Amino acid sequence: MKKLVRFGVSLDHQLLDDFDRLIARKGYTNRSEALRDVIRDNLVGQEWDDNKETVGTVTFVYDHHVRDLTHKLTALQHDYQHLIQSGMHVHLDHDHCLEVLVLRGKGSEIQRVSDALVSTKGVKHGKLTTTTTGTRLI
Repeated sequence: MKKLVRFGVSLDHQLLDDFDRLIARKGYTNRSEALRDVIRDNLVGQEWDDNKETVGTVTFVYDHHVRDLTHKLTALQHDYQHLIQSGMHVHLDHDHCLEVLVLRGKGSEIQRVSDALVSTKGVKHGKLTTTTTGTRLI
């Protein structure tokens, strides 16, 4: 087991109150676990690198009635299939679909496929969420 270290943190009273409300809303049992997650999230952001293997998800919503859009999105996914680990397709209503793709590869390649998908005419909204393979996190 890793050795735990205790340390003190000085915060503005209002900032601490806001933090306490946040951790209560999210269901943390204590400040320490919430603070560990904040630190991990920052470290994951720092770990993202154009040249390192990493992972991310691309989530996008589109109108499947837009001419040739489904074909374009499928073709892009085939072009980058070496990066795509998994995908999920959801019919939101009669006109709109949501897709979530899990990608693994170099950060620059993941960014490239995300940009290509999200910028395709007819995609209404899209976002890349970067994360980590987890191998370097405690």
